[in-house]
Amino acid sequence: MSMNTAIEDPVALTENEIYERMVATILDHRLPPGTKLIEDRLATAFGVSRTRIRPVLVRLANEQIVVLTPNRGATVARPTEQEAREVFQVRRMIEPTLIECFIDNASAADIATLTQCIADEEAARASGDMRRAIRLSGDFHLHIANASQHQTLGRILRELVSRTSLVLMTYRANPLLTLPPLSACGCQEHRALLNAIRLRDPAAAARLMLGHLQQLESQLQFAGPAAELPDFISLFGMSDA
Repeated sequence: MSMNTAIEDPVALTENEIYERMVATILDHRLPPGTKLIEDRLATAFGVSRTRIRPVLVRLANEQIVVLTPNRGATVARPTEQEAREVFQVRRMIEPTLIECFIDNASAADIATLTQCIADEEAARASGDMRRAIRLSGDFHLHIANASQHQTLGRILRELVSRTSLVLMTYRANPLLTLPPLSACGCQEHRALLNAIRLRDPAAAARLMLGHLQQLESQLQFAGPAAELPDFISLFGMSDA
């Protein structure tokens, strides 16, 4: 049997399912930036062959979530300081427009979704579940983009939210500790945005969004510890499926 071949579980995950689980684990901050993604270990963890892992890594690399280096393999992307600043620069360019479009198109159900997202984020913070809180804060921005009906900017933001999560893991000190109310993607800032949305005030909403993103970037500290190799079996093992 070739080393690139493995006996797969008859109910093994599809490539898309593997992709979704890896993205969720990276954005859930359980695979920090710089983590080496060893094909053999991933294949064992998912119960598939290496040939099923490679297309997933290529897809993640195309989305700049993973870096593929010839003869060195794959690692979770570790944005540089310049890349981190560029992410926020572009977000400041597009999100004020997205929230204005959202106000033009949002239904009562869309506003209710944002309201629930904030409530869930507050509950996650109160319980100390900062991984979930960070994901929910990203979901808040993504729902605005999705409901804005601006397909081009929405698609760009979806990529940037993933990259922002990597930036926060790389450059924010203790990103999983409880944060003060006005800190990164804090609920009070989201509530202020929601109030402007409810008032159908696009100028105020755009101004608040710009300030919110500036506040988020201001908390970055451009230094961080080296990542340790995690246990892929515990993260992706099929027994947890």
